[in-house]
Amino acid sequence: MSLSINTNASAKVAIETLNATQSQLSNTENMVSTGLKVSTAADNAAAFGIAQQMQGNVSGQSAVNDGLTFASQTVSSTASAANQILSVLHEVQDAVTSLGNNQGSPASLDQIGTQITGYLNQIDTIARNATFNGVNLLSGSTTDGLGITSSDLTYVTGLQGDSTTITGFNSTIASYLSNASGGLLTNATSFVQGTTGTSLTDALGLTVNSTAGVSPTSNVFESTGGKLGTGFTGTASISDMIAQVQAAIKAMTFVTSTLGSNSNVITNMTTYGATISDNLTNGIGALTDADMSAASAQLTSLQTKQSLAIKSLTIANSQSQNILSLFQ
Repeated sequence: MSLSINTNASAKVAIETLNATQSQLSNTENMVSTGLKVSTAADNAAAFGIAQQMQGNVSGQSAVNDGLTFASQTVSSTASAANQILSVLHEVQDAVTSLGNNQGSPASLDQIGTQITGYLNQIDTIARNATFNGVNLLSGSTTDGLGITSSDLTYVTGLQGDSTTITGFNSTIASYLSNASGGLLTNATSFVQGTTGTSLTDALGLTVNSTAGVSPTSNVFESTGGKLGTGFTGTASISDMIAQVQAAIKAMTFVTSTLGSNSNVITNMTTYGATISDNLTNGIGALTDADMSAASAQLTSLQTKQSLAIKSLTIANSQSQNILSLFQ
């Protein structure tokens, strides 16, 4: 090989090798610092695009999981209220039964009636306060001035927008307290029809014509002046009153059973949603995460190659200086 001061082929080869090694070293250092083998579309356009779509699904599933958590809390709050209302209804049944033992004393009947009305106040108060973020499944009205904006609960269950709605129980309860086929009071001689749209005690047939958001001031079992309620007539009036309360208890038991079923569904969907999120995250990792042990070995190798390339370039550059010795 001839010596030339104009052309140094060895130096050019050394520079090309050094530049290639430097580029690979830069990519490897980026991989080590980020933990990703694909951090931009330039690294791998296909893998980057798929990973971004999957990341969008992770975000969407996170929103679904948050919605399921909200639904779970709403159902749990409603179930707690329904169970408390059942406890109060047991007290109502005890008081209504006492009416039969005091029919000869208007003063006693009036006293018991006041006690019953107090229990009904508790029921409506509990129902109105079973509100979670504006959703109330027990109260029959959204115009009570207490922040109730919806009587139904709708929540998304999947990434594709599948949703489930838990309809408010007020109208269902009222249908049980009716003389329609299948109603709990079909065989009663006399009873008070359950009505919807105002209060839970109206739906349960324990009060009539209540005002939304206002605690009841009377009940269907005892009229002012120590008289039995006008909705109950004949010799079976006391037994029909007791049947009315028992029907209300059965209706609320239906509510608790339905809420329990919905709670199980939401729990299962929450568990499944968490699994979906984990699987999506693992899939993104498989596409973009770097093998850190391999990256470490590659980094060491490239640093060595870089040192050798620099040494080679130094040797190649010194060849031009050797020409001077020919003219000494």
